[in-house]
Amino acid sequence: MAKTAKKYDRMAEDMGNIVGLEHVNVLVPNQQLAITFYITGLGLTRDPYMMAGTNNMWANVGQCQFHLPTRGIQVLRGIIGLVMPDIDKLAERLRTVRGELSGTKFKFLVRKKSGYVDVTCPWGNRFRCYQAGPDTLPIKLGMSYVQFDVPVGTADGIARFYSEVIEANAKLGRWDNAKAVRVSAGNKQELIFRENRSKLPEFDGHHIQIYISNFSGPYKKLLERGLIAQENNQHQYRFIDIYDPETGKLLYKLDHEVRSMTHPMYGRIKVNRNPDQTNALFAQGHESEPWLASATGS
Repeated sequence: MAKTAKKYDRMAEDMGNIVGLEHVNVLVPNQQLAITFYITGLGLTRDPYMMAGTNNMWANVGQCQFHLPTRGIQVLRGIIGLVMPDIDKLAERLRTVRGELSGTKFKFLVRKKSGYVDVTCPWGNRFRCYQAGPDTLPIKLGMSYVQFDVPVGTADGIARFYSEVIEANAKLGRWDNAKAVRVSAGNKQELIFRENRSKLPEFDGHHIQIYISNFSGPYKKLLERGLIAQENNQHQYRFIDIYDPETGKLLYKLDHEVRSMTHPMYGRIKVNRNPDQTNALFAQGHESEPWLASATGS
């Protein structure tokens, strides 16, 4: 008699067409303050190989990044969810930069019982930094989601857009006590569109970058409607308008930099340092990525 096969939830492993959320791009007016916040405060790592000048900076957070061109101010309409190895040490770092960031919009609040720290950058971008643990794996340091505030009544259409046009996994539900769409954007990564009754700021041009497996399918659908905003190269295009496939109505604007899995930078390994190493308390072998395992108890 054949053994009864063990049952697995195979659908739990389906990622849909978006296989990775790689970076968020927002303009900053002052690189020195950006270094103080992103590198010293948050403890991220400046990419040592790319954008090493004063007109731009790439900040690594695990295998994701922030791209920070120095030419203005952009504020994402929502919250960026980060996973950190140790939020207690994060809070200590944030306390050390208070003086340098005084007079800006910088602030933070430790929500120990909830397991995260709410942080606002000098120009108003908001972050929610979670303690790494079993629920965040495989992310020990990284970008787990970007949550966007969207007008009331748009969630259903946004879900249809990502499901039918982008061919992503999109589910309606609740997020932070409001109706929302949760779009799978990689392994333990999501784009979340949360309905908000407040008057929302106008779109200011910030962008996200995603990798997709079926590169041409969404492109053809967007091209038919004249919605390709940029034809960058063989491996990349961009679009901004999110519309309801049922009605054609424009629902939201968000610049998407869309890359194929054959893009030269797909899967590029990024450098991540241990921000808590000091010259006085230096421990050989704990200055870079290997420290993540011990920091999260895994």
